[in-house]
Amino acid sequence: MVIKQTSLNHKGGFYFYRIHSEKLNHLCNGFGKLNDFLFNMFENCPDEYFNSGPRSSMLRFKLDFDTKVVQGHEICDLASHGLLQNKDRYNSNHIKVQSFLIENDSKTIAVEVPIWMYNNEVDYYTDLFKTIQPLTGHIDILRMENDKIWIWDYKPNSHNEEFASTQIYFYALMLSKRTGIDIEKFRCGYFDENYAYMFKPSNNILLKNKRIKEFL
Repeated sequence: MVIKQTSLNHKGGFYFYRIHSEKLNHLCNGFGKLNDFLFNMFENCPDEYFNSGPRSSMLRFKLDFDTKVVQGHEICDLASHGLLQNKDRYNSNHIKVQSFLIENDSKTIAVEVPIWMYNNEVDYYTDLFKTIQPLTGHIDILRMENDKIWIWDYKPNSHNEEFASTQIYFYALMLSKRTGIDIEKFRCGYFDENYAYMFKPSNNILLKNKRIKEFL
């Protein structure tokens, strides 16, 4: 089967985790640890981590990134096609977009990817998250482009988002920790049908960011 899938029963609902094995094997040359991690999640996802503790999607502090805004980006067009093609197939716009991408986009290798991070893997963990429990999340869309791992989050009305960059930054950091792939190989973004917001994550953003210092 080209698309391998499972349903993850985690806090907040069911997450429809899918990978496209053919695209993954073709696009992930040089990223064997990513390939291994994505396949491993079908058998060894630590579900208990996801039922308590902090979630990246619930973080409410801002990090300052050099964000590039693009109108009519490729992924915006794909989102539009997905919403139209799957309008009668699913009730959720997220699933409409994710399904179209995993099935039709040549660069999308996985959707709803479960990820987590331990309290000893980042400085100021307990100050940031007020707990020692693992931080968890689910990456909406994972794409490969120009030898970079792109983490994308679908955000309807993306121009109104305040904390999306923080959420997606920690997605990148968590996946970097889980795979051992340097965060410099990652790129981040969120989007709707009209605009895409993109930035480059880094390991030292927490120390450099003035707002995070004030938050701590």
